[in-house]
Amino acid sequence: MTNRRVSPSPTPLRRAAGLFAGLALGVALLAGCSSENASTDCGLDACTVTFDRGVEASATILGVEAKLVGAEGDQVTVEVAGEQLSLTVGQQAAQAGGFSVTLDSVTDQQVVVRVARDPNS
Repeated sequence: MTNRRVSPSPTPLRRAAGLFAGLALGVALLAGCSSENASTDCGLDACTVTFDRGVEASATILGVEAKLVGAEGDQVTVEVAGEQLSLTVGQQAAQAGGFSVTLDSVTDQQVVVRVARDPNS
């Protein structure tokens, strides 16, 4: 007869803690962002940033800073990766620092901008 050592299985608490730590790390890597007066929804190569109007608003996304500089009517000025862009809804994407930037929508309270890594850069 052979005696085998069986290592004890991790306790449910230890397993749950490991799962939580892995999920938290995954979310942090995917998000990789912070914001002030803005909210972000990020994937691996693109983020949608919703800026609050009438206040200083910025977000750090995909390793660069995006700021709402100003909004007048349906024209918005944003700064992405240190470059200022003037955008209107429906306009083709503008390029800044290896990113494509489009204006999704403008309301009296919010400006929604999509920033994506430019695959051609």
